[in-house]
Amino acid sequence: MKKYLAIVLLTTFMNFAFGQTEKIATKSVADSFEMNYNADNFDAIFSSFSTEMQNTLPLDKLKEFLTGLKTQAGKITKRQFVKYEQTYTSYKTNFERALFAVNISVDNNSKINGLFVKPFKESNLSKLVRNTTKLILPFKDEWTVIWGGDTKELNYHVESEAQKNAFDIVISNEKGNSYKSDGKTNEDYYAFGKDLVAPCDGEIILVVDGVKDNVPGILNPIYVPGNTVIIKTQNNEYLFFAHFKQHSISVKQGQKIKQGQLLGLCGNSGNSSEPHLHFHIQNVEDMNSATGVKCYFDKIQVNGQTKTDYSPIKKEKIGNEKK
Repeated sequence: MKKYLAIVLLTTFMNFAFGQTEKIATKSVADSFEMNYNADNFDAIFSSFSTEMQNTLPLDKLKEFLTGLKTQAGKITKRQFVKYEQTYTSYKTNFERALFAVNISVDNNSKINGLFVKPFKESNLSKLVRNTTKLILPFKDEWTVIWGGDTKELNYHVESEAQKNAFDIVISNEKGNSYKSDGKTNEDYYAFGKDLVAPCDGEIILVVDGVKDNVPGILNPIYVPGNTVIIKTQNNEYLFFAHFKQHSISVKQGQKIKQGQLLGLCGNSGNSSEPHLHFHIQNVEDMNSATGVKCYFDKIQVNGQTKTDYSPIKKEKIGNEKK
């Protein structure tokens, strides 16, 4: 391929999304690019470029690049949204004779300001479908799963690539309530301020602290996970904890930790409506490019019964096996 195969122009702001879905505006631009590429309508593709992109890749060079690409790879037969990489939307793209990642960056005017094509490679990490590290539950006593499972009815997280196997967990009483009286303050919730512990040995690779706890019912969409800890296991699994209580995190980035060690206290920071633990496993540190990993716990109590190598689901009451 010629040097114009990779045109990198980053001019837009990177949005941190707690979970990734293809944006409608980007899909429309990508659909048009595919249609015009297959029809040899390269002038239309050039017209869809921003002014700066047109200056970077003039029409004659664009035609040279696209003609060479089509000669080598053929027409596009299938395109699948994969993820966001910085300002780029990345597509796994099947051509008639090749498989490429086609990355397109779009500015605020829905103009293409970046185009990057490279061979598509499945990461070995992306094939990680479940944890191999033995885990305990990251808390003491009995908690209740409010979101967890493999269907949308059980777990709204399933639509997010990184969070698709996530759990949201609270403490509830015999009536099923997660708070004592009117639920208007964080202190009214049973989970608020409870210890959260490491499910296994590992290394702390990210700590975010200092995000204020919300008033119950009022969410903070600015930093969605709130106060956060990520643990990397020896098997390269990334354990993601969100919504810690402000200033309660007791570990530091780079620290080696042991199973059962205190991480911090349950809180209500970030995009959270009430004090709870959000926990999931992903295959890389960056949630913007991660794939969720299904989480199984080694031996736990589920509704009073012992379960081994088990992944809890919505409405189940769970706790660690008593020793």
